[in-house]
Amino acid sequence: MINILYQIIRTARPRQWLKNFSLFAAALFSGRILMQSVFFNSVDAFLAFCAISSGAYFINDIIDAPKDRQHPVKKNRPIASGKLPVWIAWVSAIVLIAWSLFFSANNIGSYFTFTLVVYIVMQLSYSLYFRNVIIMDSLVVASGFVIRVFAGGFASNTSISSWLALTTIGISLLLAFGKRRSEKTLVSKYSESNDNATRKTLRHYPDNLLDSMISMAATYTIITYSLFTFQASPQYVSSELSSILPSILRSPKWMMLTIPFVIYGVARYLYIIYEKQEGESPERVLLSDRPLLLTVVLWSLAVFAITYLIPGGIQNG
Repeated sequence: MINILYQIIRTARPRQWLKNFSLFAAALFSGRILMQSVFFNSVDAFLAFCAISSGAYFINDIIDAPKDRQHPVKKNRPIASGKLPVWIAWVSAIVLIAWSLFFSANNIGSYFTFTLVVYIVMQLSYSLYFRNVIIMDSLVVASGFVIRVFAGGFASNTSISSWLALTTIGISLLLAFGKRRSEKTLVSKYSESNDNATRKTLRHYPDNLLDSMISMAATYTIITYSLFTFQASPQYVSSELSSILPSILRSPKWMMLTIPFVIYGVARYLYIIYEKQEGESPERVLLSDRPLLLTVVLWSLAVFAITYLIPGGIQNG
């Protein structure tokens, strides 16, 4: 029984829940995350998305089990390896998805619940069809990140900056195409032919195409985030801080100070993909690569300090 529970937890992929912290983005950048109602609504949204995303992973692994058994790494997944019976996986998936929708409808709101429905339908369509369509497979994966950001806005009743949405799209594309590039590298290490057995689209992705898309997404992310910092910066500073600052620094674009963190983070992720030949699992990369993890932590602290300690107001649009 303990072993079955352990396999269920493995299949739920708690590490992947890191993606769901993007639900807090809208409230964080709007300066409303410290409001009690906004914070707890965002936490509820986080829990609901963790449940429904884990339910989607169960279904995905059930569908992919035959191909996963031919993959050098995925063959060790609980369902593919036979450690978790398929019927238990189906029950777990149904319970998680049903609970998420019920909890959302009763505690968060109809718009957020509709977003959950869109997310699970998208995940099912990916598992059944889009995963075998070149380029579309990466776009659907990237859409999952974008949906999370908008879902956080619905949950916290917060307007989402247009530039924040565009930045999210850039990061999502970078992670999605980077994931494909790393998958090709990983499979090629083990076999010349396993890419056809494990994922049809991998053999149709030219390396040059993936490299071009990754480069485009990286550039797009840095540009859109830089423009976002102009919009999201505090318009004036607190009276305590302004009393010790020179006049030219009392109304600057403070959020621009976080741009170097983003540039380094993007560059470090590219290094991980091309030199360390990792990146198949972005959340594993984040937790295992100390420079990248430190960058994310410092960026988060800087954003929080600029948004909540410096200002008297934030401009959004």
